[in-house]
Amino acid sequence: MRVLLVEDDPMIGSVVQQELRDASYAVDWVCDGRAAQASLEALHYEMVLLDLGLPKMDGMSLLLMLRAARNDVPVLVLTARDSIEDLVAGLDSGADDYLAKPFAISELLARMRALTRRKDRVTNLALSNGVLTLDPVTHEALVAGVAVRLTAREFSLLQALLVRPGAILSRSELENRIYGWNEEVDSNAVEFLIHSLRKKLGSATIKNVRGVGWMVAKAS
Repeated sequence: MRVLLVEDDPMIGSVVQQELRDASYAVDWVCDGRAAQASLEALHYEMVLLDLGLPKMDGMSLLLMLRAARNDVPVLVLTARDSIEDLVAGLDSGADDYLAKPFAISELLARMRALTRRKDRVTNLALSNGVLTLDPVTHEALVAGVAVRLTAREFSLLQALLVRPGAILSRSELENRIYGWNEEVDSNAVEFLIHSLRKKLGSATIKNVRGVGWMVAKAS
């Protein structure tokens, strides 16, 4: 899942970015409202973590602009403004949730998972195609009743494929879901991850469509 982090505090931004990467998110981090606006116009994000006290354009103005453009990306507001009035204003402006600083990373991750479920209208956290099941809380894959622990990158790649079983994703599409802007990506990184997943989960788990990309089978 690709996330846009909009935070002007360098310490908070760097910590949150690293924690999210460790939790298998691809994260792009910008430090002002104008940069966030440009990013949202140029790229597709599955969630935005938005500070309100931003330079160049404040977070509330960005949020209003986003909703006026009918962009329904889930927005989780992260802010030191913790009064009831600020909370109500943020929610009424189009925020999906609100988390006051300081916050625990575990709570942030839980709220992000909740927003993902809400958007997809599902109550079950796990992704599955009937043969393979992926748990985003434990980062384990379940195959033939056996739980297999995955690395953060392996999890991200498999998650991208299991969101839509049967859909073919190209190398560039997978890279966009796994890596943020400033992360170095080796030319064979995707192939290496798929090779590793096949060793752990079975060679038939991920199918290659020659010249197009990779997929997991549809639920039978």
